Amino acid sequence: MAREIEQMCEERGMRMTAQRRVIAQVLSEADDHPDVEEVYQRASEKDPRISIATVYRTVRLFEEAGILERHEFGDGRARYEQAPEKHHDHLIDIQSGEVTEFTDKKIEELQHEIAERLGYKLVGHRLELYCVPIDSKKNS
Repeated sequence: MAREIEQMCEERGMRMTAQRRVIAQVLSEADDHPDVEEVYQRASEKDPRISIATVYRTVRLFEEAGILERHEFGDGRARYEQAPEKHHDHLIDIQSGEVTEFTDKKIEELQHEIAERLGYKLVGHRLELYCVPIDSKKNS
């Protein structure tokens, strides 16, 4: 079960205004990786008084607090997701922009092996695979 963003904010002692609560709710409900514009659109449907500037400030605040994780998937937009409880990687369809989260034991093991072979201990990583559908006629 995903941790609610509002609860995470309260645990960190953040002051939660009504607008921050709406933004936290939108982000908690997101099953995609929305950018700030998408968060603003969803939040303003719940509270039309929310400004885009408030969304930008709140998202940055949540990111700085470690509540949100920022991603740049090559489409020129910073996208966000709740900081994951468990590590996962991303597969990005560059035609549709769809992002699929996945974990793979073999990939995780291989990364550790490569780091060790090169004389390092792996302490973290981020893997993003950029793909097109196999049946796509636009494949190159």
